[in-house]
Amino acid sequence: MTNLLLILLFLVVFLVFLFLLFFYSKRNKRSAKKILINPSFLSLLKKQEFNPDISTDNWDLHKLRLDKFGRSQYKGLTFFVSSENRIYYLSEKGTKVYC
Repeated sequence: MTNLLLILLFLVVFLVFLFLLFFYSKRNKRSAKKILINPSFLSLLKKQEFNPDISTDNWDLHKLRLDKFGRSQYKGLTFFVSSENRIYYLSEKGTKVYC
């Protein structure tokens, strides 16, 4: 009788362990789906990378476009690179404001 109870106890513990393992693996699969990048978002990033006239909030993309094209819009303001490799933007009065 005790052997039967012991076997049932181990069986219950084993089934609970399998259930928790299954639940944990399902949870990880759901969180992995959240990390995937939408392909349309990638095409938008490519468009922004090759067009310095599109405003961006991404600092790394802004620096890349400054190096590549010599100008870039960052948060609605157009920045330029001078011949001395200094970064500036134009004020409302038209004067250069160096960063």
